[in-house]
Amino acid sequence: MASSRNVAVVVGSLRKDSINRKMAAALIGLAPKTLSCAFAEIGDLSLYNQDFDANPPASWVAFRDKIRPVDAVLFVTPEYNRSVPGVLKNAIDIGSRPYGQSVWDKKPAGIVSVSPSGMGGFGSNHHLRQSLVSFNMPTMAQPEAYIAHGDKLFDADGKFAEERTKGFMQKFIDAFATWIETHATAG
Repeated sequence: MASSRNVAVVVGSLRKDSINRKMAAALIGLAPKTLSCAFAEIGDLSLYNQDFDANPPASWVAFRDKIRPVDAVLFVTPEYNRSVPGVLKNAIDIGSRPYGQSVWDKKPAGIVSVSPSGMGGFGSNHHLRQSLVSFNMPTMAQPEAYIAHGDKLFDADGKFAEERTKGFMQKFIDAFATWIETHATAG
């Protein structure tokens, strides 16, 4: 039996009623018992500035300390202008610095992009993948999760409105658990 793995869940949207936060919460609910998932909040992170590397703000330290001990990271993000939201890119930059001290190094990653549009956040998903490669994060390739029409996925209680979507997301989170187990020991 696989050992328990700690997973940081990073949501690229700050909006209170974010469909990406709903997706992240629903995925946490579907996660197998081998995964212990917890949100790593990014909303209070000031903008990354290399001048602060020697004496980082407390929010940067807390965020890095939240990511450093986890076994894997699940990113759930919308798409803004064919890329990742600025708040998510900022969090990624904060975690990757100072140079040579990245908290992302060797952590298996999964990406889900959710959009109300028909394209499902394809652009943000792939831009994020491009960044993660440079951090030495083995990122799960299959199943890909570009979730379209995200504004119609959940009922009033935040549960999946369709069994088909729930089934696909179950397949995704189960595959991610296997991905983590395969790659977490590599670090």
